[in-house]
Amino acid sequence: MIVTLIVLCEVGFWVLLAAGLALRYVARKPRLGAAVLLCEPLLEVVLLVVTAMDLKNGAEPDWKHGLAAVYIGFTVGLGHSTIKWVDARVAHRFAGGPPPVKPPKYGMARAAHEWRTAARWTVAAGTAMALLQAAIWYVGGDGDTGSLEAWQQKMLWVIGINLVIAVGYTVWPKQEPRDRVGAGR
Repeated sequence: MIVTLIVLCEVGFWVLLAAGLALRYVARKPRLGAAVLLCEPLLEVVLLVVTAMDLKNGAEPDWKHGLAAVYIGFTVGLGHSTIKWVDARVAHRFAGGPPPVKPPKYGMARAAHEWRTAARWTVAAGTAMALLQAAIWYVGGDGDTGSLEAWQQKMLWVIGINLVIAVGYTVWPKQEPRDRVGAGR
């Protein structure tokens, strides 16, 4: 049931996103579109409540409960930037908005972009870890929480990988190709 609900939440996320953007740009009702977009966090609340009820009703904590926490964490950390990314493209394509800004490719501007990306992924993984820890405490010593702890370790890897990438771009910034340097001047 939890996996099905996660899939439904993901589908619901994209349906609400499409509906909100359609209202904003096609129907020219930006306030109503924003209201629909603001309903998206309710999906995560439903998933959180159902997961907690499942654990309260005696379900053994397993990978599905961990996946629910990770899904919620990733929505918290990455949902807003995903909505902004899609919104910029829809505004450009269907409403005459400016072309979406592409991330910088070179130098310290790229490093700063990678640090912002790492921060979003760290918020996502940190939120997931906090929810997983809450589930571990909720279950208490009576249940096997090994699968939840395994998800926490995976989230540490997510944080570590993103930090390594950001540090790499900071220490070894990507340089613009020599044939392009000065070409735009």
